Amino acid sequence: MKRRDRVAVSGRRLVLPTYGVGVPDRNPMFLDRRVYQGSRGAVYPHPAIESVADEARDVAWRALILENRWLRITILPELGGRVYRAEDKAGGRDFVYHNRTIKPALVGLAGPWISGGIEFNWPQHHRPGTFEPVEHAVERHADGSATVWCGAIDRIQRTRALTGFRLRPDRAVLEVRVRLQNRTSEPQTFLWWANPAVAVHDDTQSIFPPDVRAVMDHGKRAVSSFPIATGTYYKVDYSPGTDISRYRNIPVPTSYMAHHSDYDFLGDYDHRAQAGMLHVADHCVVPGKKQWTWGCGAFGRAWDRHLTDADGPYIELMCGAFTDNQPDFSWLMPGEEKSFVQHFLPYRGTGGVKNASADLVLNLDVAKGRATAAVYASSPRTVTVELRRRDRTAPLLRRRIRLSPAAAWRGRAACGNAAPEALTLRVLDGSTGAELLAFSPPPPEAGPMPAPAVAAPPPAGIASAEELFLHGLHLEQYRHATRAPEPYYLEALRRDPLDSRCNHAMGLLLLRRGRFAEAEPYFRRAIRRLTMRNPNPTDGAPFHDLGLCLGLQGRLDEAFDAWERAARLDPAFPTVHRNLALACFNHRRDPARAWRELSLAVRLDPNDARLLFELDQLARRRNEA
Repeated sequence: MKRRDRVAVSGRRLVLPTYGVGVPDRNPMFLDRRVYQGSRGAVYPHPAIESVADEARDVAWRALILENRWLRITILPELGGRVYRAEDKAGGRDFVYHNRTIKPALVGLAGPWISGGIEFNWPQHHRPGTFEPVEHAVERHADGSATVWCGAIDRIQRTRALTGFRLRPDRAVLEVRVRLQNRTSEPQTFLWWANPAVAVHDDTQSIFPPDVRAVMDHGKRAVSSFPIATGTYYKVDYSPGTDISRYRNIPVPTSYMAHHSDYDFLGDYDHRAQAGMLHVADHCVVPGKKQWTWGCGAFGRAWDRHLTDADGPYIELMCGAFTDNQPDFSWLMPGEEKSFVQHFLPYRGTGGVKNASADLVLNLDVAKGRATAAVYASSPRTVTVELRRRDRTAPLLRRRIRLSPAAAWRGRAACGNAAPEALTLRVLDGSTGAELLAFSPPPPEAGPMPAPAVAAPPPAGIASAEELFLHGLHLEQYRHATRAPEPYYLEALRRDPLDSRCNHAMGLLLLRRGRFAEAEPYFRRAIRRLTMRNPNPTDGAPFHDLGLCLGLQGRLDEAFDAWERAARLDPAFPTVHRNLALACFNHRRDPARAWRELSLAVRLDPNDARLLFELDQLARRRNEA
């Protein structure tokens, strides 16, 4: 590939007017009962910052810039590794909200938070380190693409996130590759929401997929129909019918998240500029689709002034991986890595979106017997566009066209009295004829609205031990700020003292709190029940966790026996083999066994950087010996 066709990567100092923040409080803030974004707002060991300067001064921020023919992407590793700016060079516009001032407000988990760009929230929302620096590196690829990697370890749980921003030659797509790693020996909870902001005005529309019929509030506490709201939502009466996909129609601060969608996209469309931004990702892995606005009323305008000096209002169009609501946490098992890919792209000229991939954007509008089709491509390509009516053999429209990110194609065809769901718009590869993307309008849906979530009842009113366990696990998994899981686990154990699920759960809670001697009998009771008929149960986790508990009490021979049992029950559990390796090397002075166990752990989980580092250290020590 010619040098001029490769993606350019550069680093420089970007001077921006910046409102400074106060000195972090020297006193630790635990805040375990603080409610933040619907879950626990504990911040320790992050320092809390409780003030912002009244005046701005110029600050030179470290910036990393990716650039190709179509896009220029600016990343600020000193501010959480966020995308600060995303420029659509063909359209001459920013496709995410560009806030030219660094103007924090005290709305973050640890204090300062800024609007604009794309924020990446993990392991909870908003990201605890959103105003903290991250490590970064640049990777160049043989195909001419380049990736800027940003990485951080969460101080609260010690999990790790790697975010890779990749730009490819001649493609108007920012590809974000994410790797989330649990570096600890206990299960950990997390959520991931990418948070792109877009500038808005009265002619801005949020673009949700056409199958989204209902949206829900945080914690699924309230429900509204979508896009036409007909009832009361956030204390606003939207009857008899109001289009809440339009910024101008939402007067107060409002969140809504799609109840369900089988499509892969979310975005916005500026009907004045005839352009917008899309997020595209596999909806099976990245199902979350959310809009947040401060509202177009007086309160929202006040917050606009609070967060920017000159760049006006914005909305957030958040995209959740392994989560469809906030708070909605998933599990990372010990040593586990979850990975996924998200795409952010500008588009133009389509009038809206009915289906999209990272390569193509389709729109189809039907009115008064005519169908209007539009297609946009994120890279230059030749395609055939075909519009068909289900009850006719010949296509209503068929065109072979050359597309590029510079402009969309639009075409019209008469469709008679056909219902929209009888039409299909297809885009075919210009060389092979293979279908690249298609859209058929979904039929009108008149089913019942989803029910809002309800709080867990008191433990005494719950019928079974299994339900008590599940209610307790939910409170634990979702990091509930004001309700504890222990009453549910303990009520189940009052009824059945050997219940393996609740004994194991109580043991883990106490283990995380450093109460090792108290945790031990819970693990032993869980094992007693699991082995009442079979010495080789399907679940080896209680043995592993008992080993941790014993090891942390200095009883390493007993811990070793528990880990060997866990390894026999679950030989594909890399953390067990790691613990055995460390015990073999440090306690039993058996470097050969340590090497075998650690090598097996690496084979089972080759992406665990901790294992690779320890294997390297073990190899060095063996060579030195």
